[in-house]
Amino acid sequence: MCGSFEDFGAGVSGSAGEFRPIVRFLGTDLDGSLKIPYALAAVKGIGVPLGYAIARAAGVDAEKRLGFLGDEELKRLEEVAKNPLGHGIPAWMLNRRKDPATGKDLQLYGSDLVYAIREDIQREMRIKSWRGVRHSLGLKVRGQRTRTTGRFGTAVGVSRRRQ
Repeated sequence: MCGSFEDFGAGVSGSAGEFRPIVRFLGTDLDGSLKIPYALAAVKGIGVPLGYAIARAAGVDAEKRLGFLGDEELKRLEEVAKNPLGHGIPAWMLNRRKDPATGKDLQLYGSDLVYAIREDIQREMRIKSWRGVRHSLGLKVRGQRTRTTGRFGTAVGVSRRRQ
């Protein structure tokens, strides 16, 4: 039977010998043909350096392809990703240092990260800080020049008089 799912070697058991083209990790479907750090970088909140750190802390060879990992190795990777500080990953690699609500260093993934960023912007707008006012007006926030850039649909230059 040509073109069936079995032709790709994607088994259900997930032993170390078989290849899985799609791997589910932290609620995201990842490409099994990529090396571990690059595959993990497809999860929102993980970059390539953090992917290397997670693989190293889990005791998995970072040069392996994600699709060839077994269930126990994937479980270890997910365990390290959920609690990076507890497995020796330094706090400076995390994406949510000194969370305003809890004061802890956190690592957020996926929709949790999107929600936290949106809440930070809403808080800035509520307290009417400079950044919050710029966000609410739709202007550039980080000190860029706005004389010629950041315009919406208007051309920059000299307009000639019609003859």
